Formats: sequence, structure tokens, C-alpha cells
Amino acid sequence: MKLDGLFGEAVDRIGGEPVSARMARKAPIRHLDPALLFATLLLSAFGVLMVFSATVHKQETAGLDPNAFMERQIIFAIVGAGLLIAMSMFDYRHLRAFAPVLYAMALIGLVLVLTPLGDVRGGASRWINLGAFQAQPSELAKLAVLVAMAAFLAERKGDVGARDVAAVCGIALVPMVLIYLQPDLGTTLVFVILTGVTLLVGGAKLRHFGALALIAAIAVVAVIQLGLLKDYQIERVTAFLDASPDVQSEGYNLTQSKIAIASGGMRGKGLRAENTQTSLDFVPEQHTDFIFTAVGEQLGFVGSATLLGLFVLLIWRALRIATMSRDMFGTLMAGGIAAYWVFQVFVNVGMTMGIMPITGIPLPFISYGGSALLTNFLCVGLLLNIHMRRYV
Repeated sequence: MKLDGLFGEAVDRIGGEPVSARMARKAPIRHLDPALLFATLLLSAFGVLMVFSATVHKQETAGLDPNAFMERQIIFAIVGAGLLIAMSMFDYRHLRAFAPVLYAMALIGLVLVLTPLGDVRGGASRWINLGAFQAQPSELAKLAVLVAMAAFLAERKGDVGARDVAAVCGIALVPMVLIYLQPDLGTTLVFVILTGVTLLVGGAKLRHFGALALIAAIAVVAVIQLGLLKDYQIERVTAFLDASPDVQSEGYNLTQSKIAIASGGMRGKGLRAENTQTSLDFVPEQHTDFIFTAVGEQLGFVGSATLLGLFVLLIWRALRIATMSRDMFGTLMAGGIAAYWVFQVFVNVGMTMGIMPITGIPLPFISYGGSALLTNFLCVGLLLNIHMRRYV
């Protein structure tokens, strides 16, 4: 008979036992996670809608195509859907053999960004110009480095020693340094979270985390004392810590962000409302880093809560898949993906409300940008892959 669990966690049973490995191997698609697909589809559609609403007024004012950003985001989503399908088709355990190749490719991309091939914007070199589109290697590197760390720790089978911890930190440290040099402190912190969670799930001991915390504290002090932080990074931290920042300088972004969210009220002002923070282009980078302000202003508390609810569903399914995985490799990757989404959602939404410092971390599936969106689709494809093969 068939026992249906919550949100599509259906398990076919014969005589009270899970379906045979043979049956699961023949038809892994039977074990898709519909709740995960549902959340992904709605978040992607939500993102396309909000990218349009955050850019249409600015494009019309400049005499440009009002649909340009939306159309590109749709293209990214279609390509992402193809990558999702491709990622879910083969057995994810084959990734262990390709982990060194993926890691090397990620490093090459991060190095190229720092060469003349890199596209410099606002004093930061984070993109590679590909003509009509730009690639951001640091986004794709998140998944590649996660796979590399998971492949390494999976071999230890929970028996993680100090040398193993050092090796995992070394795997993460090289891309972290390259990303910090761009400079991109926000994405560097994402790698810190990925490393910590992967070590935690992989079996690192409490004493290892104590040593890492001490090393991290020394590193932070050294960075500050040596003046390695950029002026704008210092201003962002200062604005976050200052109860009354100058609204015309370092506090401008946060002030406009708070006004936009607060003005939305319960139901919002509507997607094409006039004389709003969005329509008047008062919120900088609203279609990317600050896109949650458009959600709050135009869709209000109801729309914002709905969006956060979809993220809760997405992250819950990732965590559930981590616990259901048949092997440590799948558990490590699914757990890392969940942590990646939790951190990015918390930081992105938090910075728009002043509870986190302002960073360049995008909101998954919602912020405009091809590299980030494709990476998120690949993550979903990998989760589906792990879920479909949990019996074999």
C-alpha cells in the first residue's frame, strides 16, 4: 500500500518494508520531492515578478525597454530549470570522483576575475564579461567547494581528526582569499558558514571548533589592524552599529530600505504604484541586493510573509533530505545547501531591516542575476537527486 507523508514525502511499501532497491533503481523519478519542486517554482516566479516591479519604472524613465531585466531573469530561470533536470538525472555519488575537477574549475574562474578579463564595477571585480551576459564565478564556486569538502569528509565516515579539519579549512581558504581580494566580504562569509556546517555534520569535535574560533578571532583582529578592510566596508559596519547614522551618507541605503518596507503596511501599495520608494528609485540596487524592500513596499506584510514561508518550506525540505540521505556524502551536501540558504536569506532580509550589516549577498531565487539563480537551481537539482536515490 502507499503511505503518504507530509508534503509529498510518499513512500511505497510492500509488506511493511520500503520499496526494493531494484524497483527504486528502475524508477527513481517516482521518489521526486514535489514540495521542493513546488517551492522552487513559486520562488522563481516570485523572483521574476519582483525583478520586473523593481526595474520597470527606472527603465521607463530612462527610455529603455521596461521588460529587459524581467526577460533576462526568465531566460536565466529556463536555463536553470534545464540544469536542475540535468543535475537530478545521474547518480549524485559520481560527483565524488569529479570533485577535484569542479574545485579546480572554480579556482580558475575566481583567478580569471582578478585578471584583465574581470569586469570591474564600483571598485569590485566580481564578474567575467561574456558579451550580452556576465558570469560571477564566486556564486558557482559555492556549490563546487561544498562538493569538494563533502567528498573529502565522506571518506572519513565521521572519524574526523585535527588534520582532516585543517584539510577542509584549506579547501575553503583558497577560494575565500580569492573572493576577498575582489573584494567581496559577504560571499567570503558564506564560505565560512559552509565550512563550519560541513565540519559539524561531518563529525568534527567541539575542541576543533574552539580552535577554529580562536584562529578566526585572531584573523579578524589582524584584518582590522592591518587596514585590510575597504572604506565602504568600514562604513557599512559603522552604519550598522551607529544608532543614528547620517541618512545622507553611510546611513542612506538603510534609511531608504526601512522606509520602503514600513510604507508597505499589511497589503502593500501594489506593483505599479506611483510616488513610492521603488518607483522613484530611492533604494539603491533594489533589483539585486535590496529586492526584499520591493516585496515589503509593494506586497506588504502579507507578501513578505508568504515569501518567507516559501523559504521555510524550501529549507525544511533540504534539511529533511539531509536526514534521509543514504550516505554521508549526500547528507553533507544537503546540509550545506540548507545552511547556504538559511544564511543568505537571513542576512539579505536582515540587512534591509537593520538587524544585519549591509552586504552584497543576494536573496536566493529572488534577486536579479544569472549566476546566483543558476547556482540555486543546481542546488535544487542536487537535492532532488539525493532524495530520489535515498533507497539505493
